[in-house]
Amino acid sequence: MRAGSSVCAVFTAVTLNLLAAWCGATEPVATFSIVAFDEATGELGVAVQSKFFAVGSVVPWARAGVGAIASQAFGNTTFGPRGLDLIEEDLSLEDVLDHLLTDDEKREQRQIGIVDASGNSIAFTGDECMDWAGHRAGRHYSVQGNILVSEKTVDAMASTFEETEGLLGERLMRAIEAGQEAGGDSRGMQSAAILIVSAGGGYGGYNDRYCDLRVDDHENPIAELRRIFNIWKEVALITEGYRLLHEGNHEEAIAVGRRAVEQFPESAECRYHLACYLSRGGMRDEAMRELGKAVVGDAELGPRAKLDPDFEPLRNDPEFHLITGAP
Repeated sequence: MRAGSSVCAVFTAVTLNLLAAWCGATEPVATFSIVAFDEATGELGVAVQSKFFAVGSVVPWARAGVGAIASQAFGNTTFGPRGLDLIEEDLSLEDVLDHLLTDDEKREQRQIGIVDASGNSIAFTGDECMDWAGHRAGRHYSVQGNILVSEKTVDAMASTFEETEGLLGERLMRAIEAGQEAGGDSRGMQSAAILIVSAGGGYGGYNDRYCDLRVDDHENPIAELRRIFNIWKEVALITEGYRLLHEGNHEEAIAVGRRAVEQFPESAECRYHLACYLSRGGMRDEAMRELGKAVVGDAELGPRAKLDPDFEPLRNDPEFHLITGAP
């Protein structure tokens, strides 16, 4: 094909897409997703994958202390904010679903999964959603999908979520990874996203967006989402350790710190923060060992430790001076 013909073809495709948008035309958000609640932390989240561009801008909705919603198939994007408003008005999930669908002329083309901040869940798959389409609603979660290879996708997602422990984000990631391994979207892959909310969980505590990661267009979006999620997860594990520490739960904080080091063994930051937890927990010898390894990995952590109040219990220890270069 000549270069001019290629440009013309691209221009035509873009023009048709714009015309479709202006005319209100839509295509089905063929996808699989999970909405879930974490009873231990109060976090609510959604993870999703689709053969659809930028699915993270369409399907996932969540509000801290309220609920999480996935609206897909011929998705109605008003279902997210409207549904969360209705949950906030103390309606049951059955009534919320009824309010969203009753006057919707395309209800049989919709698919929706909802979970609230008490762990209640509900889902709906319209009769006109394209095969295979269906859902599984369980305690604290709902999984749903349409235009899938088979029901094995949602079954794998449900069982994996139930069997996985740890951070909600990890449980969500493993669920969509399992869904893809079981078959996933029959049309293939294009985009993926994960959204988790908690009160004050966003940067600076100014909003509730604890984790908001998107892969809009990629040949293997779940693998790419896993890559950037792991970057986020290292920070999240460190933050979780301090949350537990501030609650006075030293043992669990140390357990989280050890898990972070186990998962990110090359990270000097993870070892440094584990040393902080150990110091605060009165475990002098292990705190010194981990701090020493951290400083070997990143010499800048020595001067930082000198000023860190978490090391106050070790401040007058000669070994601490040796490790950090303190005078």
